[in-house]
Amino acid sequence: MTTTEQFPHPPPEPRRGQDVRHGQEATATEHGHGPATGGGHGPGSSTGHSPGNGTGHGPGSGGGHGHSHSHSHSHGPAAPVSKHLRKVIAAILIPFAALVAAGLAVLWPGGAPSHERTGVGFDRQTQQATVVEVLQVSCQSVNVSGDTPTGDTSTAEGSSAQQQQSGNCKKATIRVDGGKDKGRTFTEIVQPDQSRQLHQGEKVVVAYEPSAPKDLQYSVTDVNRRFPMALLAGLFALAVVVVGRMRGVMALVALAISFLVLNLFVLPAILQGSNPLVVAVVGASAIMLIALYMCHGLSARTSVAVLGTLISLMLIGFLGSLFIGWAALTGNTDDSTGLIHGLYPSIDMSGLLLAGVIIGSLGVLDDVTVTQTSAVWELHEANPAMGWRGLYRAGIRIGRDHIASVVNTLVLAYAGAALPLLLLFSIAQSSVTTVATSELVAEEIVRTLVGSIGLVASVPVTTALAALVVSADRTGRTQAAAQATLPAPARGGRGRRRRR
Repeated sequence: MTTTEQFPHPPPEPRRGQDVRHGQEATATEHGHGPATGGGHGPGSSTGHSPGNGTGHGPGSGGGHGHSHSHSHSHGPAAPVSKHLRKVIAAILIPFAALVAAGLAVLWPGGAPSHERTGVGFDRQTQQATVVEVLQVSCQSVNVSGDTPTGDTSTAEGSSAQQQQSGNCKKATIRVDGGKDKGRTFTEIVQPDQSRQLHQGEKVVVAYEPSAPKDLQYSVTDVNRRFPMALLAGLFALAVVVVGRMRGVMALVALAISFLVLNLFVLPAILQGSNPLVVAVVGASAIMLIALYMCHGLSARTSVAVLGTLISLMLIGFLGSLFIGWAALTGNTDDSTGLIHGLYPSIDMSGLLLAGVIIGSLGVLDDVTVTQTSAVWELHEANPAMGWRGLYRAGIRIGRDHIASVVNTLVLAYAGAALPLLLLFSIAQSSVTTVATSELVAEEIVRTLVGSIGLVASVPVTTALAALVVSADRTGRTQAAAQATLPAPARGGRGRRRRR
């Protein structure tokens, strides 16, 4: 038996053009001409262009000619923070940026000071050259060292001398390609046990010593690596631009500016005798402000990352200064630092070590603080009703995974750089305590641990700052309340026939 549900009044007949559906519920989110109960061009439950609760231009709940298209007037997320919070952040960062600019102006060196070249290490005059000819000759025929120093071939000295007496050497003719002696040629003997063997047509770097005898003024010191290095840099830039697009371009520009700050300000200012710690703080702050705002935009989100980076850098500077002084690290542990100290005795080498710790930690700090700030912002966008405690807990869970990998990366990077040194200690069969407490290794340990402590601290600091900022956002609260009070979409439709 079939029954029909009875209505107080019979349903109106559908007008021409009205969409009639039997056995289905018509909702206001469908496209067509019908009763507008949702977001469309008729009064419904959304915002619109006509009185009432609708978005239409005509009568709503009746069978009028109302378009039920749903229009969204949002073209992206709203401003992440209110004007009040932006003013607070600006009140902190603008004076800081002004102090950095003042520091750059006061400490600007105007170029590195000149000095008389010593001809030692990197402090030599160099020119580009080309190997034009390589001949195989008997080592004994070109050996000018006399008799074999020792007959014991088990030693490195004896083995080398034996090869010089009985092996084949190379006689290379090199042409100077630049400078006042352009076109001049000289010869160089390459022993068979030398790590660098010369080949015809190879581009090399030669050192020039004007005070030496004419036949000995030039000598090969290195290989010209300009082309492979330039090609690798080009591939890197191409990969960054292809993947990062406009942000990749801005990142490359920020990288170039960072190198300019290092070469035009940090290094010359230290050589002029300025305090290395002060120079490093000013230079690192300038790099931080330029790189972060250029890569991530002038926004409150970036400003929070800047604040987190600044606090972490202050902690690294404090701990570095404390433990470098406590461990009595001089910073003068190899030939390069010894040469710098010899040429510029006024430079504070321990301060130079601390400056290296601060600048070296800056790059990884930027990565951590930006990631944590973005994570908290996205969590807030996903759930605007979440309080700062919930945001902090969720953000810190992300930070724990991040910091575990970053600390491991730092330690392995320093260990890889010091691998030859560690091999020497292993050959000498030194104990772990002896190796760790030697000044050469202790510098790297202090550098690694101080930087890692700053990185670990940057996670809770930046996460807490970001959580406090977005949870105190008046605009975000207003939007969340508006979303919470929106009525549920109305469900319209006619009576349904039931069959029994």
